[in-house]
Amino acid sequence: MNRAALANFSRDDLIALILAQHEQIAAQAQQISALTARVGELEAKLSAPPKTPDNSSLPPSKGQKPNLPDPAKKKPRPSRPGVTRALAEHPDTTIEAMLDTCPHCAHALGPADQPEIHAYDHIDLPPIRPIITRINRHRGVCPCCRKPVIAPVPPGLEPGSPFGPGISSLILHLHITQAVSFQRLSRLMAEVFGLVISEGAIANILARAEAPLLAAAAPIAAAVRASPVVGSDETSARVRGRTWWQWVLLSTTAIYHVIADTRAASVVTTFLDGARPEVWVADRYGGQLGHGAVRQMCLAHLLRDAKYAIEDGDTVFATGFRWLLLRAVAIGRRREALKDTTLAQYRADLERRLDRLLSGPEPKHNAARRLFRAMRRDRYDLFRFVTRRDVPYTNNACERALRPSVIFRKVTNCFRAEWGAKVYAAAASVIATGRLHGLTALEALRAALADAPVMRSG
Repeated sequence: MNRAALANFSRDDLIALILAQHEQIAAQAQQISALTARVGELEAKLSAPPKTPDNSSLPPSKGQKPNLPDPAKKKPRPSRPGVTRALAEHPDTTIEAMLDTCPHCAHALGPADQPEIHAYDHIDLPPIRPIITRINRHRGVCPCCRKPVIAPVPPGLEPGSPFGPGISSLILHLHITQAVSFQRLSRLMAEVFGLVISEGAIANILARAEAPLLAAAAPIAAAVRASPVVGSDETSARVRGRTWWQWVLLSTTAIYHVIADTRAASVVTTFLDGARPEVWVADRYGGQLGHGAVRQMCLAHLLRDAKYAIEDGDTVFATGFRWLLLRAVAIGRRREALKDTTLAQYRADLERRLDRLLSGPEPKHNAARRLFRAMRRDRYDLFRFVTRRDVPYTNNACERALRPSVIFRKVTNCFRAEWGAKVYAAAASVIATGRLHGLTALEALRAALADAPVMRSG
């Protein structure tokens, strides 16, 4: 709008124009203030250190892997005696290879002339093929009473599915622990074992295994509930194209998996069914709170948080706190060799050092300030493990128990149906608990399908 146009305006028009422009300027000023604050937030995020597996809970798979340097030329290693494969203790067959005559002069030789032995093993697999048992149930008419009769079913060879527990447990093992898909399982069974089996038959085998696996997992769950110390962790799972959560709850004698459509604390509350362990070992996720009488926080998670706070610029609280955690971990590793009185003194010393750290002013950097406030609130959950030997100082056992499931998720993209998730969780519980008691995955699955115990009593 130019000067000439403004000259034609009346006094009232000019006042209305000025008021409208004033409102527009006020709105723009408000928008500028909001955008300035947003720019400040984004600049703060850009200046913050990146989250990595070393300073946060990011999994190692999401970390940036640097290129390894070119290998330096190594000096030739001094020679040393060679090591060969140990001979089998109980070979299936032994061949005594002996000479009848001397190959040089044709002189007759006996066992006494050949006292020295060069022993080695030759290992091979026999032809692998399924064992097929045909059952002919004879029937007829009793010549005495003239009523129809039929032979009873041999025990363990009932009609129905033709596949026995050996094949069922092997298919479960290959699918659960090795993440072999139904299509590749069908091909593997045909090419390696000479057994033609369709993908539908494999799915039916897994569906039929649901009941015995759930029955075998029930005492495992009961053992975890009855344990005085329980650890817990969770990871994502995919069920019917949606994100679910796989929880693991474990003790020293049992490991139980459950897959649910929520990450909320209700999953653990439902599992515990009124039980309340003495100590709950977990990270700082809110869904892990309040399930035990007291809590032991995972020090590995706190060490990563402290490292991130240091990288964010804090050089006072985070540095001292990280050093204190490392000292506590070192004491935890030596617990078995220390007396109870010594451990009590160590814990009192750790508490005093923590008091000094938390009595200082709040850190200025955001990451350190959040950690500082959290430790003021949860300080009594840090060092319970020092004087209680059955409490671990990390929940690494839970993370290791979930690792096979993470690999399974990445390879198979998880489950098309809810019953598949139930079968997997029950099988994972049986396999992990069986391994704690000296069983292989195949042995544990076969025991569960045969209604045999997976856990040793006592």
